[in-house]
Amino acid sequence: MTIDLLKEMPQIIGEIGLNVADLSALSTLCKAFDRISMSVCRVLLRQSAQLHDLSEHAAIDATFYNRSPASRHYCQRISYRVQKLKVTNLVDTASQAVLDVHCSTNREGSDADLAEQIARRNAGDLRSLAADKGYDKQSLREGLRELEIRPLIKHRIFAPYDHAHNARIDDTRYNQRSMTETVNSAVKRSLGFAVRARSWFREFREIALMCVVYNVKRFVKQ
Repeated sequence: MTIDLLKEMPQIIGEIGLNVADLSALSTLCKAFDRISMSVCRVLLRQSAQLHDLSEHAAIDATFYNRSPASRHYCQRISYRVQKLKVTNLVDTASQAVLDVHCSTNREGSDADLAEQIARRNAGDLRSLAADKGYDKQSLREGLRELEIRPLIKHRIFAPYDHAHNARIDDTRYNQRSMTETVNSAVKRSLGFAVRARSWFREFREIALMCVVYNVKRFVKQ
């Protein structure tokens, strides 16, 4: 679709210094896309986030993306059983820029352990991390404090002292965790609720690049 659109946009092609004859074939574009590693996509995502004025206060939450429909024969041939991808986004609460993303084809494992992994990748840039009660785990809080990141995660109420723990949380900062839901909704509404790639590693890169495009579009609008 990208190649077809560019062929109909000679002015856009001219702006980037190309001619219609210079456009690659679809198979060439797909093979070039396969050579891009996820680490490169993360660098692009980080660079796009730095276009914004980051506040060092972030929130984390997960959402799900559908995998585009495929024929039954294709699904049986490659064991294409997973219908949804779990995507966890780290979002700057002030600028609403996506700082980091993690993708998975299964729902196994603890969200709290995943949040600590993402926080460690961004430890030098964060002062606080907000999350809902689904991330309530003492080891996560201790890990964040070791990284000098203030955890803003409400305790589930099991005992009276849990009320006291929650009362000490900065409500203004904590309530900004809803920005992750806003960003997830904005990305899906503008760039789609489903990924089009067939293999999981291409789907992960596709989602990362969707977040890059979202960051750039938001910066241009501002």
